[in-house]
Amino acid sequence: MKNLRNCSLEELETLFTGWGEPKFRARQVYEWMWKKFAGSIDEMTNLSKPLREKLSAEFFIPKVQTHHSQYSSDGTIKNRLQLHDGYYVESVLIPTDKRMTVCVSSQVGCSLSCKFCATGYLPRKRNMDYDEIVDEVVLVNEQAMAQYGKGLTNIVFMGMGEPLLNYKNVLKAIEKITSPDSLGMSPKRITVSTAGVSKMIRQLGDDKVRFKLALSLHAADDKKRNEIMPINETNDLKGLIEALNYFYKQTGNEITFEYILFKDFNDSVEDADNLVKIYRQVPADLVNIIEYNPIDAAKFEKPDDDKVEAFMKYLESKRVNARLRRSRGKDIDAACGQLANIDAPSAAS
Repeated sequence: MKNLRNCSLEELETLFTGWGEPKFRARQVYEWMWKKFAGSIDEMTNLSKPLREKLSAEFFIPKVQTHHSQYSSDGTIKNRLQLHDGYYVESVLIPTDKRMTVCVSSQVGCSLSCKFCATGYLPRKRNMDYDEIVDEVVLVNEQAMAQYGKGLTNIVFMGMGEPLLNYKNVLKAIEKITSPDSLGMSPKRITVSTAGVSKMIRQLGDDKVRFKLALSLHAADDKKRNEIMPINETNDLKGLIEALNYFYKQTGNEITFEYILFKDFNDSVEDADNLVKIYRQVPADLVNIIEYNPIDAAKFEKPDDDKVEAFMKYLESKRVNARLRRSRGKDIDAACGQLANIDAPSAAS
């Protein structure tokens, strides 16, 4: 059986005309898939039953399903989503007065092993397909409408997995999400976050993408970054700075730094000064300073408030555009770095 959503409109037209059907049938099916997000061929009710049966004999739609949702006291909703082959990923809906943001996953597990991130302790089972990522957005958009009466305004690829190690599917998903034939969301409302894959950051520049880019920095010198993010051993800060500048030169798109504060590791004034030096080498618009969210597998702790305040004040004194990002959904393990699904089966038996 083949995934019907892997067929382009042109391929569907060829298929239907080959079956002796009118060409407009292809447009009908395409709209069912990408405008109405049908979960099965049987839902395509403007096709005759015999035609639906003929389609179903060769194709299927591997629809993503919501397996379980958890609701935080702050309004955040974490969703465990089940893929067609039984694997699970997680997404998070983060509502504010002005925005309705979904944090989406791009891999089952993760290709990397960042020491502070729950997902980093899971093996990567597989990449998510582009249509699964689209489903993820569609499901949470429907949830936002049902729960809060308004749809998504922003998408951040900051969930499970490293988006740039699933490059083709992530870009194709964004192409669908931003297409007028589908969700039609502005690419300026989408941010892709990476742990730092220099080669693929450059590729984003070559591909002239229109979405925003965030670098999960978390340490502003190579020695410390190597300790917590092994990817830095092959993608050091010098190479990342060069790649980010190349990306900006090619696209002019916004770049953000993400920096989690860990007690007695990267929270000193000296660490802040190293961050300032990195910031001044890249046309970054913002540094998000993030509260650390503890996980069982790691021994890191959140810094004391006075240490955080001193860190922020130093950045401010150096005219760094920095913002302290308070964590959301901590009571349901939905905050930054906590997505893991450790208690869920890794696949259907």
